Amino acid sequence: MEIRKLVTIIEETLAEQGRLTEPRLRKVAAAAVVRNPYAGRYQEDLGEMVRFSEELGHLLGARAVEALGDPPESYGKAAIAGAAGEQEHANAFLTTAFGDALRKEVGGGKAWITSATKRGGIGTSIDVPLAHKDALYVRSHYDAMEVRVPDAPGPDEVVVIAVVANRGRPNARLGGLRKEEVRGEDGLR
Repeated sequence: MEIRKLVTIIEETLAEQGRLTEPRLRKVAAAAVVRNPYAGRYQEDLGEMVRFSEELGHLLGARAVEALGDPPESYGKAAIAGAAGEQEHANAFLTTAFGDALRKEVGGGKAWITSATKRGGIGTSIDVPLAHKDALYVRSHYDAMEVRVPDAPGPDEVVVIAVVANRGRPNARLGGLRKEEVRGEDGLR
């Protein structure tokens, strides 16, 4: 498979509602614009995409973690298929092969990796959902990062995205499991 472009986006929140965010919230998205070999036609077996996604999981995970500069506490994944593709093509890049590679790059992760997919034209944005990497019940880490590649996806492309963050939402105060209480055994608590 052919990668046309790699994009890394760093977002930092320094303050929220007049309160300094300490430590500052850093979210990083690493994206790859990949040619879709099945654009414009139905293909029963999408195994080629799934197999290539493992390489993408390592590549995007490593780029995101490096740009984050801190140990990741949360993660998420997303993909956008171009207009000549199918949403199923986007999903093919985000299966367990991609997820296991991403987990390895973030230093482990017991929790299911939240994800979103869609089909759209050039410049389409997507909200990549985030959750704590070891325990889904940590409410403070339910978040998202909006990601957009201005010249992608073309009709015959898929944008594949991995996002990591160094902490939960600023001013989180809705209770639930705190990150200090995470056991990281079952992906839930």
